[in-house]
Amino acid sequence: MNGVGTVIFKKSVTIGVVASPYFYNTYCYIEARNSLSVVSFGDNVFINNNACFISEGEGIYIGADVLIGPSVTIFDSDFHAIDPLKRKLEKKTARVQIEDNVFIGANVTILKGVTIGKNSVIASNSLVSKSIPANVIAGGNPCKIIKEISV
Repeated sequence: MNGVGTVIFKKSVTIGVVASPYFYNTYCYIEARNSLSVVSFGDNVFINNNACFISEGEGIYIGADVLIGPSVTIFDSDFHAIDPLKRKLEKKTARVQIEDNVFIGANVTILKGVTIGKNSVIASNSLVSKSIPANVIAGGNPCKIIKEISV
């Protein structure tokens, strides 16, 4: 963990799995970069190896009973402006919300401003740049709804 912000672990948060890729040669990186930044993990969250969570502003909030696969990356910032003259001066941030009972597959990237609704599944290797509703399977680059989950 790094930064001057707040990182919250509620009950039974598991980080890293021995019988899974990258266990012996990587780590999980969690950073709340400034005093207003927050990365929060709810109860019973499982985080596989080589995950990365970086908050520079609005925060990353992960609900209860969430499963996070290996090499997942979640950012609440774009880190740099597109305009070359403002690139080092300006950045945009927006809250990331992962609701309860979400399953995020391996190698998924979730960008600023995204909410993933409860019970949803995000397929491996997806780039999530827009919010995903509850009770769906979504995947791809960009991530799109594949089918609904009947609950």
